[in-house]
Amino acid sequence: MTTLPIVRPAGPLLTPARWLHESLARERALTLFGLAMLLAMLPLLVLHGLDERTLRGVGVWVKPLKFLASTGVFALTTAWFVGLLPPARRRDALVRAVAATIIAMALFENVYITWQAALGEASHYNFADRFHIAMYQAMGVGAVLMTLTQPLLAWHIARHAGAGIEPLWRRAVVLGLVLTFALGAGAGAMLGPIQPPSGAGVPVLGWHGLGDLRPAHFIGLHAQQLVPLIGLALLRLPRERAARMFALAVALYVAAWAVAMALGLQGAVLRPPVLPPL
Repeated sequence: MTTLPIVRPAGPLLTPARWLHESLARERALTLFGLAMLLAMLPLLVLHGLDERTLRGVGVWVKPLKFLASTGVFALTTAWFVGLLPPARRRDALVRAVAATIIAMALFENVYITWQAALGEASHYNFADRFHIAMYQAMGVGAVLMTLTQPLLAWHIARHAGAGIEPLWRRAVVLGLVLTFALGAGAGAMLGPIQPPSGAGVPVLGWHGLGDLRPAHFIGLHAQQLVPLIGLALLRLPRERAARMFALAVALYVAAWAVAMALGLQGAVLRPPVLPPL
């Protein structure tokens, strides 16, 4: 009886051209969409350098830049993990629904956030009128739907992953996708009515110390990339040792999220929407 070789994710040197070819083969629509989001950052970077307007002490173009980067990486990572499925499974209805949901919801959020930035107005925590309240709530629904795609894909990979895939790699991907929803949406639900402090915060990320749930939200959402990377880094170790170290690393990762949540809730300012009179 012939035994299939174990397929490890680390193969020959993955040049940009090889990566693009492989990613397109795995999930073409998500790959093209993710690249489009990253390329859309270029004109906004120019605008950020030229436009001196600010909102709550931060340049108006910072938020759309961060959302374009985040959704672009989210789409590209999802496309890559679709490749753990056999080619015949990559066009299943569930995979198509995952791709369509991410593209539709991310496009909606990015267009609205960028439009509000162009107007010099806030997209988040904007309770000026019923329209802006409704749009903010719609963005919240869109964010939940995007993160919900990840455990659905995880379930599909757990059931139908291609034969011979390294077990630790598959486990890391599945767990990372599940934690993306559990931790990312969990922090996001709390972040919705709790506005972060104003001001620039730490460079690039813009986070503050107490009263800011964005670090916890970041840790949760990026479990999609970071947990699989932990598994990938451990693949060269003996299997039993790698499994133990992976379990410990994931426990520490969840603990870091819990600490970030606790810090974010200290001194948090609750700002629920107040409907203006008709």
